[in-house]
Amino acid sequence: MTSTHTEIDRSHLGTLSVLAWIGDPEDGHNIPYLIAYTLGDCPHGHEAGEASARGLLDHLGLRIGDEVLDGTVHPHKFPVKILVEGDQVALTVEGEDIGLNARCTAPPEWVAAAADSDQVYFLFATRPWPQATPGVPVDADTLKEFVGDEEVLTSSVHAVLRVQRLKK
Repeated sequence: MTSTHTEIDRSHLGTLSVLAWIGDPEDGHNIPYLIAYTLGDCPHGHEAGEASARGLLDHLGLRIGDEVLDGTVHPHKFPVKILVEGDQVALTVEGEDIGLNARCTAPPEWVAAAADSDQVYFLFATRPWPQATPGVPVDADTLKEFVGDEEVLTSSVHAVLRVQRLKK
């Protein structure tokens, strides 16, 4: 058995970020989406970041490809969780010796759709996305170019996650 420690070395992953968006509700497409990605800013380069992301997902037992994993059946056992509070979305990825967190602000229509369905379609892209810097708005064309790229889609984890909220 070989160790994959170097493949999931957190320093090789770089900056983890998340982005929330929704389809066009006027077209009947009001699914809330959340994508996690790295910026590709690790000191070892994009390839090391992508290899680290793949190693992380493999370590967590999350299959890359076009199969949609169901994280709603046993959400407490699924290694990816999202918490929505107001317009803030917090992503947590947990596993043995692994704990990653990222946050973003979601648009009001995303928050409403997530509240209505109580679910989010989640992608974890292994390919870095340096153009989507946290805190800087991403225009629709840039988003479509990245999330619509066949290579990005087939090298990502796809899952449906239950929306979690703080208990009051």
